[in-house]
Amino acid sequence: MRNIVFDQAPEISILYQDNDLVAINKPSGLLVHRSEIDKRETLFALQLTRDLIGQHVFPIHRLDRPTSGVLVFALSSEIAATMSKAFANDEIQKTYLAMVRGHTQEQITIDYALTRIFDKIADKNRATDLAPQEALTYLKTIATAELPFPSGRYEKSRYSLVELNPKSGRKHQLRRHMAHIRHPIIGDTNHGDGKQNKSAREHLALNRLALHAASISFVHPTTKQCISIHAPLDEALTSVFEQCRWPTT
Repeated sequence: MRNIVFDQAPEISILYQDNDLVAINKPSGLLVHRSEIDKRETLFALQLTRDLIGQHVFPIHRLDRPTSGVLVFALSSEIAATMSKAFANDEIQKTYLAMVRGHTQEQITIDYALTRIFDKIADKNRATDLAPQEALTYLKTIATAELPFPSGRYEKSRYSLVELNPKSGRKHQLRRHMAHIRHPIIGDTNHGDGKQNKSAREHLALNRLALHAASISFVHPTTKQCISIHAPLDEALTSVFEQCRWPTT
């Protein structure tokens, strides 16, 4: 499925804000910030958030363009450095929801090292002969569905709603891990199943990657309080989940 193209700036909803941090619910299809990878883009989560709150914001982590959900920015470079270190040290608890092909086991630990993905432009000067990076993802199955339309050679379509908790932050980790265990995320054009994606477009009107950063939890860098931020599903995923009779909150 192609990336969503915005004719105008999408509405950005603030999920959390204090003197140090602001969190938004990033729409699917929106880049986090300017990139050499796609110079044609003019809309970015960083700039839209800055304009919304009227002050500079600093990126501390990223979400892939097609992924929706919780995205946190710092309001100073000092807080950004502290939070970036916490992300790098896996001190941040991230929970994602994904719709995947087939019926998954109740719980799975995916311990599978990933080769590094290099971009032809952004990484053109980096060494490419590097060893795979350790990557760990915990999976919990929330619900399953079997719907009365074909996907590829199957007469009916089986899906699972899974909760994913990555314990490392490798590029496309969740998408690659789900493909590795042969339960690719629906709508994933890089690592997924084209026939499944086509069927979901035609029968469920799903035109995006079915991956959502549902929540993030961390110790606040200043107050030291435990903070937990949750992002509601967008209309597209809510509609699909309802058709599967899955929980939407």
